[in-house]
Formats: sequence, C-alpha cells, structure tokens
Amino acid sequence: MELGRDEFGSSLRAKIFLTLFISVCVLFSVRLAYLQIIHGNLYLLKTETQAIKEVINTPFRGIILDREGRKIVHNKPSFVIRVTPADFDEEMLPTLATLLGVDVQLLQSNYKKFKTKSPFTPFPILKDVSHVQANSIEENLADLPGVDVAVESGRFYEFEGNLSHLLGYTREISESQLKRNDDFYRPGDPIGNGGVESAFERLLRGQKGSEFIAVNAFGQRVSAFYEGKNTIPAVEGFDLQLTIDSDLQLEAEQLLNGKRGAVVAIDPTTGEILAYVSKPDYSLEIFNGRTSASEYAKLSTNPHKPLFDRVIMTKYPPGSTWKMLMVIAAMNEGILPLDGKIVCNGSFTYGGRTWKDHGAYGAIGARKAIHVSSNVFFYKLGLEIGLDTYYKYGEMFGFGKRTGIDVANEEAGLLPSKAWYDKVVGKGKWSNGVLVNLGIGQGELGVTPLQLAVYTSAIATKGILNRPHVVKAIYNKRTNSFDPMEVESRELPIKKEIFDIIHNGMYDVVNVGGGTATNARLGEYKLCGKTGTAQNAHGQDHSWFVSFAPMENPKIAICVLAENAGFGATVAAPIASRLTKFYLDKHKRLSEAQTSTVAIATQKNIPTDKKKQKNKTL
Repeated sequence: MELGRDEFGSSLRAKIFLTLFISVCVLFSVRLAYLQIIHGNLYLLKTETQAIKEVINTPFRGIILDREGRKIVHNKPSFVIRVTPADFDEEMLPTLATLLGVDVQLLQSNYKKFKTKSPFTPFPILKDVSHVQANSIEENLADLPGVDVAVESGRFYEFEGNLSHLLGYTREISESQLKRNDDFYRPGDPIGNGGVESAFERLLRGQKGSEFIAVNAFGQRVSAFYEGKNTIPAVEGFDLQLTIDSDLQLEAEQLLNGKRGAVVAIDPTTGEILAYVSKPDYSLEIFNGRTSASEYAKLSTNPHKPLFDRVIMTKYPPGSTWKMLMVIAAMNEGILPLDGKIVCNGSFTYGGRTWKDHGAYGAIGARKAIHVSSNVFFYKLGLEIGLDTYYKYGEMFGFGKRTGIDVANEEAGLLPSKAWYDKVVGKGKWSNGVLVNLGIGQGELGVTPLQLAVYTSAIATKGILNRPHVVKAIYNKRTNSFDPMEVESRELPIKKEIFDIIHNGMYDVVNVGGGTATNARLGEYKLCGKTGTAQNAHGQDHSWFVSFAPMENPKIAICVLAENAGFGATVAAPIASRLTKFYLDKHKRLSEAQTSTVAIATQKNIPTDKKKQKNKTL
C-alpha cells in the first residue's frame, strides 16, 4: 500500500521533525555557550600556553624580637623586576631602563652578571623598585617578553638605634658565597651577612617553595599548571628572640656616639648579652634593598672603620683590667697566700731596665694592689707566676680563643705562650722578662671587649663562667612554640675566698678614696670595677673599664672600651656607671610595679575572704 503525498507530509510528522530540529539546535547552542562562555578562558589559556616553567618562591625571613618581645626586625614587601634570559632580548634593556627611570648601565651590569647562570630561570635585574616603577612594567608586559614583576621581602627595622654589628644585614649572595653554600641559593638571592643574620641564616631563611606555571610565547605567565596541584608552598623562616634589652642598647649607643669603641653588657648569671655596641656604626637601611657602590665605598674606606665590629674583632692589651686574673692565678696556685704582701717602693728594676709606678705603697696585699692599681706589685707577681701558669689561667677564663658567642666573625685575640714566643720571636731569643709587661696586661697580649666582659662576669659570679649568647629563644613555626637556647655553663676550679678578695678590691676602686674610678661611684648599687689603659704605639692610649653590680647579687657586668681616650677612668668608667644605673633603675621600677600589683590583688581578696569566713561561721 502506498501513502499519498498528503499523508506523508501530515502536520503531525512535520511537528515531530520541527521539534527534533529545534532540540538539536538548542543542544548545539548550549554546548557552544558552555565551551565559549563557561570554559572559554580555560581553552584560551591552553591555546596560548607554549611551555611549562618552574618558578621558585622565596619565603619571608624570620623576624627578630628583643628580650621583652618587641619587634626589632621584620619584613616589608618589596617589588623586584625579573628577567628570564631565554625569553628576553638584550636589545630591550634601554626600553626597560626608560620605563624604570634608571641608568641603563645598571641593568646591563646586572644582566651580564646573571644571564649565563641559567637561561630558563628568572633572576632579579632590579630590586627594591617603587609601586610606580612596578606599575610601569606591568602595563607594558605585552611588549617586554621574558620580563615579570615579583614580590619579595625586604628587611624593616623598628629599633630607634642601629644595633648594626649585632644584627648584621641581608645582601645579594656573592659568587664566592654561592660556591660555598648548598643548593638552596640561586644568583640574586638574599643571604645574611655578619651578626645573627649570618649566624642563624639557615633558621631565618625558611624553606623555598615552587610551582609549575604555563607560559605563553613571550615567556609570561598564563596559568598555574595542573591547577596548582603540584605547588609546594614556601615556609617562612623561624623567628629569633634576642637577649638584648632595647632600652639599655639605645642608651649605650647614645653614650658612645661620637667616639670609637665598644660596650658589652651581660647578665653574669646567664651569659645573656644585654647590650652590644660597636662605634662608629652605620644604618642597616643602607643594605636594605639596593646598595649603591658609592654608599658601600664610603663605608668601607672610612678611616674610622664603621664596618669593623670592635666588640668581637678588636685585639688590644687589656691593661690593668688583667690584674685580677694575676691575683687569682697566684693565690689559687699557692704562689701568693691569701694574706700575702708584696713591697712596692715606687719602681721596679729588671734586666737593666726600670719601670716606675703611680706611687710608693710599701708592703701591700692583693686587695690594696687592685684598689690603687699598683704596677710594681704585678710586675713582681708576673715573674713569680711564670708563663705556663699565666697561660693556664688566661685560657681558663677564655682568653686566646673564641668565646663561642652566637654572632658571626668573632676573633680569638692573642694569649701568648712559650710555643708562641718560640715561633714568633725565636727559640732562645726571649726571656721571662716578657712577664713584667704581661703581668700588668700589656705586651703581646690582645683581648676583645667581649672576652673581658665574660671574664668580669665570671669574677662577679665567683667562678661560674656562662657562654655569652645573644639569642634567648627560637620561635619554631612548625610547633608554634618558643624553644629556649641551651645555656652552656661551667664552674672554674678556683677557691671562692679568692673571689672575696677580688670583689673587695674592685669595690675599693670605685668607692674608696685613692681608687682609680671613684667618679663611677653609684652608692646604693655598690658598683665594683677596674680601670685599664691599653698602650698604643700609634697614638693616644685606649681606655678600658670593667665592672659589675650590685656587689652582693650581681645582675649586670659591663666592659667599655674607648679608643684613644687615655686613662680608663676618663671616658670608659662614667659610661659603664651610667649604664649600670640605667639598667638597675629600670629593673627596680619593674620590681616595684610587680610588688604593687601583687599587693593590690591581695588587698582586693581580703574582704572576699572575710565574707566567706563569716558565711562559713554562720
């Protein structure tokens, strides 16, 4: 049976075909909208993607706090212009320099330094650029293949003073440092130089992160590869809490302004460094970001050597501050009885040479000899002790070797021995006559202010020698807790009664007429001290003063060095005295405030306790 034309093209069949046609059109339209509108950007990125590149993300460095938790150093965002050599045309450097408003020679110098290191790794061609400069580059990225703008961290300093030698600074890693260090660093990376920034570099620097990104034909970022699932986030560095008292540090810096020298203040019971000053110093902002060659040259060629850390690198004879050690050695070895006396008639002759003293004191004991700083007493004592014993006790107190402080670049000083004289002077070409000068802290002996401060602390504690340290605790960002630093301590094998004599002699220096530092007297705090003068063949002598207070329960020990200041009492002693008073006054106020708070709290509880007692009775 055949259907007629009218039957085949019935209205029902036409409606079915129309419905199917419309459905197919709608389906294709929806799919097209899905591809172009919903996922259009994704496919556009895939179309533009030409390669996959690994990007290393540098973490923020750990921050640095003082002993009371106040921020000294933290971070601020800093823009950096980076270049990937494989995607960058060197002929674009003038254009880049114009956009940045800098000398093209600066960019050319940086480009030549890095371009051969790794052609596919972005390196910083200009650091610490302004928002305006960064925006100028961002707006023109389409015309700058191989260029990108990144954000790094720069150091920000909260402290009103400098604290430069203790903190150190961060600077772009050098060629020699790259060779010495592990695979963590790449050209252009920051690294700690000097101070705690260097000593604790591995903790402060954190852990780098990495991500793989898709880049276009211009080497510019298109998207995160694999939706960022392979990204390893950077981990911030650990924070450091220092032992430094910021208030005392600022006071010490101000007292030493305009002078050359050093101040070290220590808590003798713990070895914690309370103040650490080397003058002249410099502003750490000079090294924060870009450091011009002229700025660095100005510092490095300055005749007063502001980059030189006088706290741990100076090597001067300690002068009369050494005399307490001579008494300790002689008495502990039984060479000089506790009540022993030596005659001082105003001069001493040995080997055809005569040395004069400040005065003729007659037969005096060790306490009086320290009080008036009799040279003849110690000339004779040095010869009696001998070089072996001299060296034994010098080494016992940490001279001639590094103290182990947690600051970079510490020097060992010089403690001469028989072996040293044989090597330097010649075997058989020297005699025990060297002990005449060594006995009063002169001659070939060389010490640092830090070594003298540690020595004074050990005297203050009557033989407990604590390793000096400037980091109190490390904030571990994995455990979110402060890990206190371990304190290394040892007791010296010295009779305690000897220290009583030393303490009395040092007390007399400051508090009894005839002492060499009565201008440093503090009254209620009972400051014990000793002046010293380091002979200087190239000019005026250097001034030393070491001290501790209070006498009965020492809380602070100080060493002050004032270069070319002459006698120890002239400049060094008053500085130590003022710093001691400043510190002890501060802690007296804090103690009184705490006592007052406890008293108020107790008083508030009294009525409540009485009411409770009354209710209980009823």
